[in-house]
This record gives sequence, structure tokens and C-alpha cells, in this order.
Amino acid sequence: MSLCLVVDEMHPSLLPLLTEIGVAADYQPNLTAAEIPVALAARPYEGLVVRSKLRVTADLLARGPQLRYVARAGAGTDNIDEAAMAAAGVALLNAPEGNRDAVGEFAVGLLLALFRNIVRADGEVRRGEWHREANRGEEVGGKIIGLLGYGHMGRAFARRLGAFGCTVLAHDIDADILPDGNAELVTLAELQARADVLSLHIPYSKANHHFVGEALLADFARPLWLLNTARGEVLDHTALVGALQAGRVRGAALDVLDNEKLNTLTPSQRANFDFLRQAPNVVLTPHVGGWTHESYRRINEVLVEKIRAFRAGEPSGVAGS
Repeated sequence: MSLCLVVDEMHPSLLPLLTEIGVAADYQPNLTAAEIPVALAARPYEGLVVRSKLRVTADLLARGPQLRYVARAGAGTDNIDEAAMAAAGVALLNAPEGNRDAVGEFAVGLLLALFRNIVRADGEVRRGEWHREANRGEEVGGKIIGLLGYGHMGRAFARRLGAFGCTVLAHDIDADILPDGNAELVTLAELQARADVLSLHIPYSKANHHFVGEALLADFARPLWLLNTARGEVLDHTALVGALQAGRVRGAALDVLDNEKLNTLTPSQRANFDFLRQAPNVVLTPHVGGWTHESYRRINEVLVEKIRAFRAGEPSGVAGS
């Protein structure tokens, strides 16, 4: 059997699933980031399974000269140096199919929470307040929902929006993205001209850092609602705060932040966060969009199938977004 090192806590289904495809897992989720290079060099690991605590760099890959693949248990690969992977001849596998349904459902929840003032109204009732007119909301039906990014997560959201009687637009720079009947593929300019809602579904990369900033938000034809279930760093939070203050953004629901370690915020990050957490038209959640009991197991199933396909030389064992 081939050997892989697993360095993050995983659903217990992972080990038997790997055994079924002829891979023995060395399960060491308590290893620190500093200890992992030493462990990687100690045995002839063919694979490395990670979540998010470890940055996969050229230096780390050099400690595992027999590595053939790194498997990311989840969708995002922003903690992995893809150029270093390519240079080392190591394949990158990930599992966006495993939590896309969870993210799609959650994005619907965020949209409804914004439109119907659910979070604010809940807090008021718990304080003994009863404000019906102040919490009169809007319906999703008839709105134009713009999706920035139309990979697995964007498509999952679009499928669920179909029941609401709204129009769904999607913009993606990937020329291989094809229409699927759930959204109309448009240019960024057309999305900005027509959308009432902007929902972010693009991966983080250096090129996408603060992609959604002051200029992009200012070019929308009308004040919009904003959802982010992707990565915090794709959104310039200073620009978002300014747009909220100016009324260019009517409300925002953020499942991700530019710095999710709240005890390490810089002064500017702290100022933005303090505004957002006190704003009545902002909903904040702790990066749980894809975090369900079902997705926890499903990610393993998807990832193991991709490992099996990669080892068998089948084309399905590749990373996707």
C-alpha cells in the first residue's frame, strides 16, 4: 500500500475510505506546522492531506521528495503555492464538490437574512422589543442576483435561486465555464449595470486580492446588497465600509473576513470590523458556509475518489474551484 500523511483533523470516515483504495494513512492531526516538515522527511509519503493550518511551500515540498500529490480537504487552495507544486511535479487535488451544496444553501440563508432583517429582528424580540414596520423586508422574487465567479459554489447557489423567481447573472473569467440553464453568463460591465445583489464566489489568489474594491463597487448602476461566502481577502473591507456609509451598499452578509484571527487585527482591520459588527444592516458568521455534518463526510468521499483517480491515471483527479 502507498502511504500518505494526514496533518489535520478529519471526519473518521477518511481512513477506511483510503484503505479501500490501497492507501495507508498516517493520521497525525496534532502535528504543529513546525513539526510537519520533520514528519514528512521521516517516511516515504506519496501523499499529503491538509486542511488549512499548513502552508504548502517549495521548502515543505523539498522535505517530501517522494510526494506525488497534496490533497486539500475542502475547496480553497490559497494556502498552497501552486507554482511550487508545479515546479516539484506534485499534483494538487481538492474537493469543492464536497461542500458546494452546503455553501449554496448557506448563501440563500444569508440573502434571506439580509432581505428580511432576520438577525436584527431576532435580537429585538429577545430584548422584549416588537417592531413590525421597522422590519418590513423585501422579497427575493423579481430581484437580479449577480454572481462573481461561477464554479462549483456559484452554480450551487444559482440552482437554489431558481425557485425564487429571480434573475441570476454570472460572470467568470474562465473561458471553460459554460451556461447551465441556472444563470445567464454576462460580462462584468453587464453584471454591474443590472444586478441588485452581488454574491462573491471567486477563489483567493494574488491577482484577486481586493478584486472587489472601491472602483468596482462604485461602478454598479444602483445601490446593491453584497454577500461573501468565498474568501475575505477578495473584498477590500475598507471599501465596503465606505460603500455602506455612503449608501452604495444597502447591506452586507459576510461569512469570511480579511483576517479571521480576531485577536490579531491591525488597527485598520479593527476599525473596519468594529463598524461592521455594529452595523444593523450587516450579518457576520464565522466561515461556516461549507461547514455541515454532511459536507464533513462528503469532502472525504470526493477527495478519496480524486486520489484514486489520480493514482489510476484518470483525468478526474485534478483540482477544481
